[in-house]
Amino acid sequence: MENFNGFNLPPALIQALQKLGFTKPTPIQAQAIPLALTGRDVLGSAQTGTGKTAAFGIPLVTRLINNPSSAALVLTPTRELATQVLKQLTELIGHPTHIRTALLIGGDSMGKQLGQLRAQPRLIVGTPGRINDHLMRRSVNLSKTDFLVLDETDRMLDMGFGVQLEKIVKHMPTDRQTLMFSATMPTNIMKMAAQYLRNPERIAVGSTIAAAPKIKQELIHMPETEKYGKLVNLLEERNGSIIVFVKTKHGADRLAQKLVKHNHSADAIHGDLRQRQRDRVIQNFRDRKHRIMVATDVAARGLDIPHIEHVINYDLPQAPEDYIHRIGRTARAGAEGSAVCLITPADGEKWRAIHRLMHPGEAPPPRSANAPRRFGNSDKPRSPGGFKGPRKGFGGGPRPFNRGGRSAAKAS
Repeated sequence: MENFNGFNLPPALIQALQKLGFTKPTPIQAQAIPLALTGRDVLGSAQTGTGKTAAFGIPLVTRLINNPSSAALVLTPTRELATQVLKQLTELIGHPTHIRTALLIGGDSMGKQLGQLRAQPRLIVGTPGRINDHLMRRSVNLSKTDFLVLDETDRMLDMGFGVQLEKIVKHMPTDRQTLMFSATMPTNIMKMAAQYLRNPERIAVGSTIAAAPKIKQELIHMPETEKYGKLVNLLEERNGSIIVFVKTKHGADRLAQKLVKHNHSADAIHGDLRQRQRDRVIQNFRDRKHRIMVATDVAARGLDIPHIEHVINYDLPQAPEDYIHRIGRTARAGAEGSAVCLITPADGEKWRAIHRLMHPGEAPPPRSANAPRRFGNSDKPRSPGGFKGPRKGFGGGPRPFNRGGRSAAKAS
């Protein structure tokens, strides 16, 4: 499909797409949109940054415009992603259609949300925890909501939202259209798809376990005591906006404060901040008021800021899949970017788990005592989206990575 005109979209939506500069559909859009427009359920997977929101957003908006009695619900794992999704959907809706919307996320004012619900919105975007809060209050009615989107479904299950998703779906009509998107397709996702979707069309675009091809990845091995000094050197060597990922909320605050004391423009974002504070940090970073954002994995998915040039993994993620989503914050929409990992001896098992995910069936060679500690100097990448340079230092061993449990309460 060369352009969006071939989808037979409503004129108001075509006008909105032109205003947004949407010209040619991305691969996931070209495959998902025609199927969804016919009313089919869709089970889709694609790399981050490939236009997934518009892939479900265009059919969703078309449904709302063409069917005044229809209503839609979009569920996301995090507040930031929900906010971003609603922003893009609102842009697709445009002003002439006057479709009311509501954003139902944890940490936001309940009074404001109740006001939005009293206006009888036809589009609700939210996180499972807060949607369930409103269902318990009987402040939201989903009995006529006949279009459901589950975005980043694997992440929602990882965060413990499985039971809450089940409760939400029970309040919706069985005669509905459901679009489910997930970066990975483990057994629990397939079981959920069989439960919630009716004869879905399966769409997979690209590899969901490989990095975007224009991300240059680099590994730096060092003792724990050298990490901060190396981080400062990396920040001084690089230009442009940078996200630094850490593993704990306290660690994010502490590292950002330390960087500010050393005259770096930095701020922190994590799940313990109030929603207004989180919005402020992201907006300041988006407006380039801060060059560096120190983040926990709350910002790993869905955050779409085109000018992010570098991702630094100060700490490795707890779940190997989150590595793909972290580094996917850069090199979006065909741009170039870099991703650096600072790896200490204690990180060996986590890194091996990431390597097994990205290169299944390939045993990583053990690191020798004389192996170089810095990578990424090879002229040719080993594979599209793969690591440049020798892959020494990954270690070996068949022991599986224990992903552990996660709490849904803090994330919603």
